[in-house]
Amino acid sequence: MILDDVLRTPAAIRDAERHTAHNYHPLPVVIATAEGSWVTDIDGRRYLDFLAGYSALNFGHRHPALTAAAHAQLDRVTLTSRAFVHDQFAEFCSGLADLCGKDQVLPMNTGAEAVETAIKISRKWGYQVKGVPTDQATIVVAAGNFHGRTTTIISFSDDPDAHDDFGPYTPGFRIVPYGDLAAMAAAIDETTVAVLIEPIQGEQGVVVPPDGYLPGVRALCTDRDVLFVADEIQSGLGRTGDTFACDHESVVPDIYILGKALGGGIVPVSAIAANTDVLGVIKPGQHGSTFGGNPLACAVAIEVVKLLKTGVYQAKAKEQGAYLHAELENLVGDGLLAVRGRGLWAGIDVDPALMTGREACERLAERGILAKDTHGSTLRLAPPLIIDKDDIDVAVAALKAILK
Repeated sequence: MILDDVLRTPAAIRDAERHTAHNYHPLPVVIATAEGSWVTDIDGRRYLDFLAGYSALNFGHRHPALTAAAHAQLDRVTLTSRAFVHDQFAEFCSGLADLCGKDQVLPMNTGAEAVETAIKISRKWGYQVKGVPTDQATIVVAAGNFHGRTTTIISFSDDPDAHDDFGPYTPGFRIVPYGDLAAMAAAIDETTVAVLIEPIQGEQGVVVPPDGYLPGVRALCTDRDVLFVADEIQSGLGRTGDTFACDHESVVPDIYILGKALGGGIVPVSAIAANTDVLGVIKPGQHGSTFGGNPLACAVAIEVVKLLKTGVYQAKAKEQGAYLHAELENLVGDGLLAVRGRGLWAGIDVDPALMTGREACERLAERGILAKDTHGSTLRLAPPLIIDKDDIDVAVAALKAILK
């Protein structure tokens, strides 16, 4: 038996907590190295990563093509700012635009920045193209959403942890129930410039909307001259078994919001993609970022786009995801109340009579599986898209063991 006083982890956790704001409540795991679907802590214990950085690590830890691109670029140039053009920029923008089937992209860094960018573009489009009176633009969003944690974004969150005590809040948003087309139609009026939704709500517990909802949103936006803005930061770039979650119902939004996996788990990269009639409203000096579209970020993201264009990772997510969901469904009634999701993305509801979501994650970590709880007794499972069936079996066996 290994005693705590000879482990490095407890002291490292104490040191980390001593000088950081407690805006996270991490599991007592201190990761030192990682490769593929596995990580190793400072005491040499290995864990199967079933979170994958909330989809930022879709291609696994230290994918060789992505790390090679980063190493090569580190030896050349890492930052120029957008005051100049660098030699990686055009290939990144054209490649991502092509992947999205759009004319243009606007690169940023984090997912929240990309959402803020989409909000700004939507409003400017509303004023300059649709003709909405100045400062009257409204955007319809869904209850249960999670789009980030900036002041504007949390203004339309109904999660008390994200929302409460951060006011005054930004006006201009209308919240309707997720999956309810009638409520959305009622909320749209002549001031509405956009509908902003997640095709699958990740933070809420990997909630998949009813069949026909996304096509209904598309038709409604087209009919009312409103932009359909799809936040595919977690759901996009292969996670659900297609390049985008919207692809499952053959829906094309006006604006894609992308992030997380776009940086390959190496650097923060985000972007929005749209056609020129939308992105053309932005002019020099009206929006920007010092690090947005920097050479290092572009070099990595170019390789991410190349990986996705092969279709291999989407196929892996579809095949392995079907296997994962089938195995999880076998546990419904034996400690699980429900399983949701698509591709290699699942939300599972643990019977609250057994344990909380946090307790479930702690017990899984003790068995070498890393996952993340969300509301109540719900867990999110999102392993790297490179995971194989043997590793899925390991994770499901651990879950089954803690539910006994």
